[in-house]
Amino acid sequence: MDSTLFLKALVIGLSIAAPVGPIGLLCIQRTLAHGRTIGFLSGLGAALADACYGAIGALGVSAVIASMVAARVPLALAGAAFLAWMGVQLLRAPVATQARQAADATTPLKATLSVFLLTLANPMTILSFVAVFATISTGHTGGGIPAATMVLGVFLGSALWWLGLSTLVSSVRHKLSAKTMQSINRLSGAILLAFAVYQLSTLLPR
Repeated sequence: MDSTLFLKALVIGLSIAAPVGPIGLLCIQRTLAHGRTIGFLSGLGAALADACYGAIGALGVSAVIASMVAARVPLALAGAAFLAWMGVQLLRAPVATQARQAADATTPLKATLSVFLLTLANPMTILSFVAVFATISTGHTGGGIPAATMVLGVFLGSALWWLGLSTLVSSVRHKLSAKTMQSINRLSGAILLAFAVYQLSTLLPR
């Protein structure tokens, strides 16, 4: 394995995961409500989606890239609808003990799959991977990019970010009162709705 290339891919994974957006917000909110495991698994869903896009970008599968870009509008609509639904759920979240009981109903699979699908619903992400991998390919002298090395690096870089974030947030989880948690849920719901509206606005003709 090319260690230099792997480290570059690791940094790419970290840099893609780090900016605070709807995925980061969900990871934080779920960690506070459900604990570190569910929060991390939510982020892991995003890491898996990043790895999928990374594989397509590293392999340069033009047909898949074209089809994903062509499906930008329906995917963006689906992503906005999903964000809006989660935002409404958080705004309507019950208080205190009921909220804890609802949190218990969230399974690891649901946590991972929901964020995986939400991340995949942003097909423009693939263009970022294609551009980044093209730049790395230009400076790589090993006869092409080893796709497995790139995908593994991207996945681990993203996963490390979500592990660190969920661990940090979980350290303050039990210090928050029920009233504070309810306020966080409502604020998170409002922000997710704002993200949904913004995503819809990007589809309007300029």
